[in-house]
Amino acid sequence: MARTTFSGPVKSDNGFEGAITGNVVGNVTGNVTGTVTSTTTTSAALGAIANAVNTSGKALGTTLYNTTTKTFYVAQGALAASTWIDAADGTTTITPA
Repeated sequence: MARTTFSGPVKSDNGFEGAITGNVVGNVTGNVTGTVTSTTTTSAALGAIANAVNTSGKALGTTLYNTTTKTFYVAQGALAASTWIDAADGTTTITPA
């Protein structure tokens, strides 16, 4: 596999090796090895409609680690008022208000 440094959108049919920083847009298929970092937040922040987790970059499927409940929450839509659902049980929700 060739090794090259890129800045900007990149498509690979052969995979990537090394560090990827920034946001990944699209689907990730195959294995991910190494350290995956995520954004952390609290139940209070998820429930506050004006909080940045609800107003900046929120999209269907956005996943954040909730340090209050020690579980991951997944956005059910892109709107600030879109519900967050606990990925561990699939039923516990937080709806920003």
